[in-house]
Amino acid sequence: MGTEYAAATASRRRRYEFGAQRTGNRMKIYRTLGLIVVALLSTVICAQNPQNSLPVLNVSSIDKSIDPCVDFFEYSCGGWIKKNPIPPDQTSWSVYSKLEDDNKLILRDILERVAKADTSRAATNQKIGDYYAACMDESAIEKAGVAPLRPELERIENLKSKAELASLVVSMQPAKENYLRQETVLFDFGSSQDFKDSTQVIATADQGGLGLPDRDYYLKDDDKSKELRKEYLAHVQKMFELLGDKPDAAAAEAQAVIKIEAALAKGSLTRVERRDPTKLYHKLSREELQALSPSFHWSEYFTHVGLGSMQSLNVVTPDFFKALNSELEREDLANWKAYLRWHLVHANAPFLSSTFVNADFDFFDKTLQGTQELEPRWKRCVTSVDNQLGEALGQAYVERMFSPEAKQRALKIVKQIERAMQQDVTGLPWMSRTTKEHALEKLHAIANKIGYPDRWRDYSTLKIDRNDELGNVLRGREFEFHRQLSKIGKPVDRGDWQMSPPTVNAYYDPQMNDINFPAGILQPPLFSDESDAAPNY
Repeated sequence: MGTEYAAATASRRRRYEFGAQRTGNRMKIYRTLGLIVVALLSTVICAQNPQNSLPVLNVSSIDKSIDPCVDFFEYSCGGWIKKNPIPPDQTSWSVYSKLEDDNKLILRDILERVAKADTSRAATNQKIGDYYAACMDESAIEKAGVAPLRPELERIENLKSKAELASLVVSMQPAKENYLRQETVLFDFGSSQDFKDSTQVIATADQGGLGLPDRDYYLKDDDKSKELRKEYLAHVQKMFELLGDKPDAAAAEAQAVIKIEAALAKGSLTRVERRDPTKLYHKLSREELQALSPSFHWSEYFTHVGLGSMQSLNVVTPDFFKALNSELEREDLANWKAYLRWHLVHANAPFLSSTFVNADFDFFDKTLQGTQELEPRWKRCVTSVDNQLGEALGQAYVERMFSPEAKQRALKIVKQIERAMQQDVTGLPWMSRTTKEHALEKLHAIANKIGYPDRWRDYSTLKIDRNDELGNVLRGREFEFHRQLSKIGKPVDRGDWQMSPPTVNAYYDPQMNDINFPAGILQPPLFSDESDAAPNY
């Protein structure tokens, strides 16, 4: 995927759960009022008047033992929270989480139906069905063990010099699927809107190459951070041992990996710094980038990703590439091989046999996030299909769950809200006429993406094999990586969606100036085509 170099861009990928109960170290973002409204509306929708089928208020989510003047949140939502404890395979739980879980059950039913081998299946159903079937074939995955990674492991082992890194990392980079997991190798590369010309797409090279979620995990000096780094070191060593390395060799390799990643972390911007767009735009020529990090063969890299004629790009974090260059000069080839082997197994552990899956879960989910249990395989496979074939799965989802009539009703609500906002802006006494004109111009230019895209993504060139789980994952990543790169140097496609239709989320993208409501969030209790207008608003 493209580089996350602004809060606006990052918001497209991150799936914030507002007002949720949380455990572990995940990002804590609370919108108390939002949850109160959702909790109240959910009780409205769930109770129906038998005479006229109109919603009535069900106060079961309210905790009447709490004084609303003392704690209005607990008064409004306490009843719901008591009845909905956090499941052991989750780190948080909210109305949104429950809706997402309900959606997964629907997606599971869809996938189980189309996973049955049948030559009469539509092409998109065949792809999502075969992908799901391969993912659910646990016995074949267990039997394969680490064998699916052997070709890439051999490529790493056969490296003759650091000069060959530029061509090798191309096949390893398209691995970023989860913002809580750093799965970029050396750096992050992709495409995004040009900050200085929002009508065009530009290539972006950004910081990355870490195994932990953020630079601060490597640099904080408190006891908790130190202990976490020890556990991370032990985890990296364990993964090397699972690859077949002897304990002493695995320990040395793990130390080398942590040393390289810590150096890259020092060259990275903090999360706070990355909220300032002025720090994230440095348009450089290819020659200037090469001068910035001469130890990496950029021309060879660009040729391998199909951008041999590209002349300029946004180097989001120049200091990071200076740090990367220093490490390329300082560390020997053996340490870089260890780094590459670690990132290869790290990115793919969730799709290998259970020894890798469990080791990965124990650190990245249990230790880092506080998750108590691994999700059942069917849930993980549903998520994987959505990550790789989101719009193909989305077609089947909206056919069942979101009619064209529901889309029009939701769009009508959005348009009515826009008209109300227009009235508010027009009547503001403190806003000048010129400012009002610009505000209304932007308001009228908003693109409303409701439910599902008008043009579905074409997956015809993506090969899916119902007997090759990891191969499907790798090919899916490569497909998306090159789909993103194919946008570079072209006008922005305002019809392109950043989230799949089943996603339970909604957001406004200030750079694209669009409103996004996937069909997944336009479901009861948040929205219903059969409900009264009041709770839908």
